[in-house]
Amino acid sequence: MPEQRAPLTGNTSISHAANPLEGLAVVIDAALPQTQCTRCGYPDCAAYARAIATDEAAINQCPPGGDEGIARLSRITGKPVLPLNPENGFEGPLTLAVIDEDWCIGCTLCIKACPTDAIIGANKRMHTVIAEHCTGCELCIPVCPVDCIGLENLSGTATGWSAWSDQQAEHARERYVRHVARPSRLPTVTTPEQPRASLPPSTQAQPVDPKKAMIAAALERARARRG
Repeated sequence: MPEQRAPLTGNTSISHAANPLEGLAVVIDAALPQTQCTRCGYPDCAAYARAIATDEAAINQCPPGGDEGIARLSRITGKPVLPLNPENGFEGPLTLAVIDEDWCIGCTLCIKACPTDAIIGANKRMHTVIAEHCTGCELCIPVCPVDCIGLENLSGTATGWSAWSDQQAEHARERYVRHVARPSRLPTVTTPEQPRASLPPSTQAQPVDPKKAMIAAALERARARRG
C-alpha cells in the first residue's frame, strides 16, 4: 500500500508553467529525483526547490531522495544534514506501477493523475503503464476505484538515490514539463441540460454525471465478476 501523503503546504500552482525557477532554486531542483510525488508537501519538485531556496521548507522532506538526497541538498545550501522527516514518508526502493489487466475498468482516473504521462489507455479500455516513464510516484494508486494498481520493486535493497540516477531524474523532469505544458488528452464530458418537468421538487429528475454513471456500472460488473 502507498504511504500516506503529507498535506500540500506550498503554492499549488504549476511551478514550471507559471513561475520558472531562478538562481539557487534551479540548482536545488536539479538535485531532486523529479518523481513529482508531492510527498514533500508541495505540488511538484520545482515548488519544493523554490521553497528550500527561500527558506520556507527544510531539506529533509523528500522520501524518494532519501538520506543521499538530503546530503546533496545540504552541500548545496550549506544547511545541516537532518534525518528524513517521517511526516513526509520513508525512504524506499525504486518502484514501478503495475495495472492488473483483469480488473482495470478503463475509468481513466490514473491517466489524469500521472505526472509524467506514463499511463496509456482510453475510456472503458484497459490501461497500461510505460515502464521507462513511470517514476513510482504512487499518485495513480489512491484514485483507482477498483484497487487494480500495485507497485513492483525495481531496485531490490537499493533505496533513495542509490536506486535512482541523474539520467532518470532528467527524463522524468522533461516528461513532467511536457505534461504541464500541453492541454489534456482526455475530452471533457459535459452533462446535457435536463428538460424541466412540471413535477414536485421531490420527484424531478436530477442531472446525471455520465462519468460517475460509467464508473458505477463498471464497479458493478467488477463486483459481479469477483462474485
